Amino acid sequence: MVDVLGFGEIDRTQVALVGGKGANLGELSRIDGVEVPAGFCVTTEAFARTMAAAPSITDLVAGLSELPAHDRDGIRVLSARIRRAIEELVVPEDVADAIRDAHARLGTEGAYAVRSSATAEDLPTASFAGQQDTYLNVVGSAAILEHVSRCWASLFTERAVTYRLRNGFGQQRIRMAVVVQRMVFPRAAGVLVTADPVTSDRTVVSIDAGFGLGEALVSGIVNADVYRVRGDDVINTTIATKKLAVEPVADGGTQVGAIDPERQNQRVLSEAEVLRLARLGRRIETHFGSPQDIEWCLDGDAVRIVQSRPITTLFPVPRADDSRNRVYVSVGHQQMMTDAMKPLGISFWQLTSPAPMRDAGGRLFVDATGALSAAATRAGMVEALGKSDPLIGDALRTVLDRDDFLALEQGSAPAPTGATAPLLEADPDLVTELIADSEASLAVLKRDIGTRSGSALLDFIRADIEELRRVLFDPRSMQVITAAMAATEWLNDRLREWLGEKNAADALLQSVPRNVTSEMGLALLDVADAIRPYPAVVAWLRQVEETGPAGGAFLDELVEHPGGRAARAAIEEFLDRYGMRCVGEIDITRPRWSENPATLVPTILGNIKNFEPGAGRRRFEDGLRDAEQTEQRLLRRLRALPDGQRKADEAARMIDRVRTFSGYREYPKYAMVSRYQVYKQGLLRAAGHLVAAGVLDESDDIFYLSFDELRQVMRTRSASAELIDERKDAFRAYQSLTAPRVLTSDGEALTGAYRREDLPTGALPGMAVSTGTVEGRARVISDIAQADLEAGDILVTAYTDPSWTPLFVAIAGLVTEVGGLMTHGAVIAREYGLPAVVGVEHATELIRDGQRIRVNGTDGYVEILA
Repeated sequence: MVDVLGFGEIDRTQVALVGGKGANLGELSRIDGVEVPAGFCVTTEAFARTMAAAPSITDLVAGLSELPAHDRDGIRVLSARIRRAIEELVVPEDVADAIRDAHARLGTEGAYAVRSSATAEDLPTASFAGQQDTYLNVVGSAAILEHVSRCWASLFTERAVTYRLRNGFGQQRIRMAVVVQRMVFPRAAGVLVTADPVTSDRTVVSIDAGFGLGEALVSGIVNADVYRVRGDDVINTTIATKKLAVEPVADGGTQVGAIDPERQNQRVLSEAEVLRLARLGRRIETHFGSPQDIEWCLDGDAVRIVQSRPITTLFPVPRADDSRNRVYVSVGHQQMMTDAMKPLGISFWQLTSPAPMRDAGGRLFVDATGALSAAATRAGMVEALGKSDPLIGDALRTVLDRDDFLALEQGSAPAPTGATAPLLEADPDLVTELIADSEASLAVLKRDIGTRSGSALLDFIRADIEELRRVLFDPRSMQVITAAMAATEWLNDRLREWLGEKNAADALLQSVPRNVTSEMGLALLDVADAIRPYPAVVAWLRQVEETGPAGGAFLDELVEHPGGRAARAAIEEFLDRYGMRCVGEIDITRPRWSENPATLVPTILGNIKNFEPGAGRRRFEDGLRDAEQTEQRLLRRLRALPDGQRKADEAARMIDRVRTFSGYREYPKYAMVSRYQVYKQGLLRAAGHLVAAGVLDESDDIFYLSFDELRQVMRTRSASAELIDERKDAFRAYQSLTAPRVLTSDGEALTGAYRREDLPTGALPGMAVSTGTVEGRARVISDIAQADLEAGDILVTAYTDPSWTPLFVAIAGLVTEVGGLMTHGAVIAREYGLPAVVGVEHATELIRDGQRIRVNGTDGYVEILA
């Protein structure tokens, strides 16, 4: 048993023994040119032996693990009991002796800092910064022992416990070490980060500096000077007014004192000192291999480093094959799925898509460097992406305005697929043929996949993905989609020019035929009609809604209630057609509705409450009638114009194209996820065999392997549990990151801006995607399984994919943070006649649930009314 280790005995591999802070300090002390104040660590073994003497504390900690993260009162009360119990423990004498001996070797004269160092602290995937306690200017062995106990107890502060619960770290898995380090009483101190904290640009070092102890900056009680460095140049300096400083007290501890007025506006660091610190920061970053958050102090002319931790809030940069400057565009913002994906999901999407994609932070990005560098394609790329998401377009223009980042190369490049396709005449038979071809191909897959197992199954799926690509990227399919988009754009442009009508095509797109996604929303209204006559079933569904989904037993339990068989038949009919859908469906690892049909319960109950029988049929008929009346009204107005018959005839042809082809826009993705579901069912069957053979711990472990890695596991019947655990930890960390719309190889995350001056005061800008204006109650929803909507509500959420469509039948308007003209939420909003604004940055934070808002889907903004 090792109770105490000196810094010279510690390196970064010993986190389990000395915690994250202790491991990093030991590693720092090994770097040439880096001066670390001397110290030692009281190990986690000393902590564990002390805790083992008090089994009652172990029981309390076990109880803490059972509390939900939102139970603030329960956490506060129980964590306080645990802290008191730990602080009252008598430190075992042999542990106390080891601490006294280490203190004596460093010197009993002078003061020390006593700092917590948990095993889940200062890690590459989770910093836990500020969650445990630090004590400064501690004098004497008795005081050090007392503060070691306080640090142990701070493992269970309310903030630390809540942080762990929210981030999935078990309370009993984490142990506490304590760092004891000689105090430095500097003339200046601060924090240095080797990436810009605002933009994430890895080429910029940012230094905060203040007078006295750095605790003043870390705790936020004073303003800091800020110096920004790129290379060997100080590119920006901000001198703050510094009225306060944290200072040591003679008999121990610290106090806040006033700075003399004549010094308050003096700069803390000279330019030479700024550059010296920046170079030291880069040396430390190079040693650790990742951007660092570094605490430093100036002891006379000497720079002392008192901590370095990885910066866990930076979005990772995709790996590139060369050192060329690169620009990456988020796939998730195009596909309405900005959440982190598991490795198997990323693999399938990369195998499916022809675009050059890189993964980072559990997300996918298209490398747009080539198209943006070529004179022939630059403008077209920015225009196309700007139409799909104005903020992406603005972010790209921001990058391109920097003439030194991407050089413009002359020459030609191939045009995007379908960009020069001839404009089709409306031919419903073509849509029929495309759908029939896709469904026949899917039937063959379902027939043949059941005969494959093991590595042969993976080989079969890999070959079938080529068939998926054939169906998905059939040139005729792209022609149909392009024809619908071109006709929509023609109508909006001409009817605005000729009649002054804004976004005229929106009303014409209601109830178009063969839209598999909007049909799904109406089909769930039919499910509600089938269930509504059975009160016992409705009552049981309400119980399921309150207590949570019943999982795989849901349909079996349903038939135990009067009317349950009819209800089950209606749900199963719906699942036969749409059960492959789910939130985030482009990630094959996400649970499908067919796997957990209880996910649909809140929406079914909402439909029963908000609608009368037959609402699905009436909704479609009302939309169709409105579209037809709009068409006739517009054509009458056109005929009254000079050369009106010609204009009316042209508009009629375009309306025919729009209504014939627009519904197909939703089908290719439906076909893709239908195929994904078949793949997934086969893979999970194979995973079950691996679990039975002891190769995997659980079937879902396959989700944390790439497709090729899974092929190898199937072939060798061997898997790395360590790799799977690492991937699970990484995925958990990625879930807390926000994916940028545009990312550069320097790590700079660009969000873009609307730069509009035509908005009412206080309005939130966005992209107009479905015309009309509506006022109503905002319902801010992050999980459709928790949706409680009433007629007239306005849905506010981060993004919507096809799985959200069943909610659209109940709402009066839509606001999303992500989206474009042709993304799913916009398409369905137009078909249902809902005013919608997408791409509203931080809408779910700026709009509170229950507020009254106005959505202007014609001009693209949202107003908060009350």
